[in-house]
Amino acid sequence: MASGSLGRQLVACLLNVSEARRTDLVETVAKAALYNTEGRNTGVRREGTTVLNIFNDHDYNRSVVTIVANVDSIREAVLSACEKACGLIDMRAHAGVHPCMGAVDLVPIYPLGEEVGVEDCAQEARAVARGLTERVRGTSAFLFGWADPPLRRGLALRRKEMGWFRKTPDLQAIVPDMGPRPQKRFGLTGVGASPYVMNCNVTIDTRDIAVGRSIAAAIRESSPGGLPGVQVLALPHEGAVEIACNVESVKGNAPGHLAAGEPWPSFSVGGQPYCHAPASLIAARVAELAGRRGVGAASAALVGFTPLECRGLAELALSQGIAEFWKEQRRLRM
Repeated sequence: MASGSLGRQLVACLLNVSEARRTDLVETVAKAALYNTEGRNTGVRREGTTVLNIFNDHDYNRSVVTIVANVDSIREAVLSACEKACGLIDMRAHAGVHPCMGAVDLVPIYPLGEEVGVEDCAQEARAVARGLTERVRGTSAFLFGWADPPLRRGLALRRKEMGWFRKTPDLQAIVPDMGPRPQKRFGLTGVGASPYVMNCNVTIDTRDIAVGRSIAAAIRESSPGGLPGVQVLALPHEGAVEIACNVESVKGNAPGHLAAGEPWPSFSVGGQPYCHAPASLIAARVAELAGRRGVGAASAALVGFTPLECRGLAELALSQGIAEFWKEQRRLRM
């Protein structure tokens, strides 16, 4: 990614919390990342930090808060948001169609340019996991990606190991990497680091979850002919089925047989080239597979931004001193 005129050491955290139906609560969590509310510093803004976006999904009862900060500021911003979320969200009362295990379900930290390495993000991720379990007694965490040395196990594998995909995970059977065995109140939090991961959701016009699962299986990276970097679930959503994709950045250049159409966006981390499958390719593949089954593809949407968009909007927000950018982004991007 281009370093930009500001030369900032920027990193992003796409904080996933298990609440979306109380949007005021989610905004309170977002603001906790932005403002120091301890002691005499009540309401003082944290410099070099912005919240670019808040994505709420009512059916999933899950929100994604995009926090961007300098690498030396991200830890405290994310920890403060996590603390607030754990104080406000009780997993014993949670209901939603998206799998989850924790009040704070996922804390991924990504570099936004050459100035910061993935290992720097991994160091901050481990510090966040440790800090959360120390500050909020009863919380527990598992590590993934670069934050999980030496194996660097990916998020999908670690979630499988923890029972995240089960309808009712057995919390007492889980041995977390940090903290005690998970408690029902807080659940379990995944914390990690990697090159940027996008979220791309495609809705297909059917209620038949079996059709969705067959499409998800066909595009999943691990399947023959699947799309590199794509991890995917099929979930019921607003009277239809949503193909919900995590789109991981993959090292190297786009595969030749897939790069003939739209170019794959590319960037560099630590001097190494990375790229990611464009949302348009994912949407087209889902539409093709759905069409073979007599089903239409209704819509496709990114949850948040591509890595290049995230970097550019963060520089814009920070250069203009906009902390609560999610309130301003539509006006500024028009």
